[in-house]
Amino acid sequence: MAGAGTAAEPEPDALTIGRQVRFLRTRQGMKLEELAAAIGRAPSQVSALENGKREPKFSQLQALARALGASVDDLLDPTPPSQRDALEIELDRVQRGPLFAALGLDGVRIGKSLQDDALRTILGLNRELERLHAERALTPEEARRANAELRAEMRAADNYIPELERVARELLDDVGHTGGPLPQRIAAEIAENLGFTLHYVPDLPHSTRSVIDNRNHRLYLPAGGPRGRSNTRSAMLQALASHILGHTEPHDYGEFLRQRVEANYLAAALLVPEKSGVRFLRDAKDSKTIAIEDLRDAFAVSFETAAHRFTNLATKHLGIPVHFMKVHESGILHKAYENDGVSFPADPLGAVEGQHVCRKWTARVVFGVEDKFNPYAQYTDTPSGTYWCTSRVENTSDGAFSVSVGVPFAHVKWFAGRETSARDQSRCPDESCCRRPPSELAEKWADYAWPSARPHASMLAAMPAGAFPGVETREVYAFLERHAPA
Repeated sequence: MAGAGTAAEPEPDALTIGRQVRFLRTRQGMKLEELAAAIGRAPSQVSALENGKREPKFSQLQALARALGASVDDLLDPTPPSQRDALEIELDRVQRGPLFAALGLDGVRIGKSLQDDALRTILGLNRELERLHAERALTPEEARRANAELRAEMRAADNYIPELERVARELLDDVGHTGGPLPQRIAAEIAENLGFTLHYVPDLPHSTRSVIDNRNHRLYLPAGGPRGRSNTRSAMLQALASHILGHTEPHDYGEFLRQRVEANYLAAALLVPEKSGVRFLRDAKDSKTIAIEDLRDAFAVSFETAAHRFTNLATKHLGIPVHFMKVHESGILHKAYENDGVSFPADPLGAVEGQHVCRKWTARVVFGVEDKFNPYAQYTDTPSGTYWCTSRVENTSDGAFSVSVGVPFAHVKWFAGRETSARDQSRCPDESCCRRPPSELAEKWADYAWPSARPHASMLAAMPAGAFPGVETREVYAFLERHAPA
């Protein structure tokens, strides 16, 4: 990662390589067909390469360099060969980006007939749109942007964070836990080793899951019987995780979100340790019976925690690309992760949270299934490929949510439930798939319907003010004063 104030060096990509090839070819007066013949490729292949639609292999770069009387370094130079090329490359990237896709714009054909002033006008309008988005600080736009950026980072890492796996392993070694479910007693020992005493109270602030008192080294959790305390393991470990990782008051939504992801990851890595979790999943893969509910039962965690943990380990250790979704019964996507090519609904910023999921996807079909006890599995044909997905509905105080894990068709052979006959076809984001009403209903009701929407608070409200978004600080401080030892 570049140091503060250091500009990252531009990297060559298919677009800049293609423009360098075209620039060198035209400078030598060479026709497209002549270059194609010189490197033993079809003219259409060279055209696709020059337009940035195909990235050449190194052997092809060498052949191109020889044919053009240049070096491979010349072709890999990330600097556009001319100002016109720079404009065309920028417009090409803009038109492939999420803003154009979300607006439903087809874009313009980039060629000699497109004047420089037209290029600058289009790019200027795009920059102004991006500027307006960037200036909306402390708004839902900032939250969506931060979500999109963090999701991209997690995708690049295959949702696996080795540093947090190491921390979890050291904590478990300190208390002598070698694998299997993490008992409440062992979780309490972790807290004790960190210098905290546990206090179960009936008046925990309603906006919190737990509260740490660093002055008196106390950790407050919701009161309850043995079953209630068992259900506080996750909240306890998440609170301890923030302490272990040295989290401080977040300065913006991006930092707040990153801290939550890290705390959730570390807590899950303690509940489902990497070594024993991978061993369990590899055995299941060998027998072609991977099932999220089996992972849940083996480690005594919730289905959602098991699903999260599977996405942490699946690609790194099993070689399986995967996607995860948590969807509200209203159809709104609350959490998502993917590295398997599935195309989530997205806004112009590339964020998926808050978007409506296709009604034909497993994550929404499951709400209408009669058997609520067992996970529901389905194949879904989508524009980006066929995916198999397993999903389960969990009830919360905020309503019902489906938690889903899916994989591309090529990897379903490793999973229990692959024999399901349930199958559907999704054409989303094509509105005719599940959003546009049938023509007869639209004709009958278009001029007479006026529904009153029930918007989610996140659609309208800015990010809650304060050091810890969503937490009422005054209530927390009053709680700590009330419970502080004399």
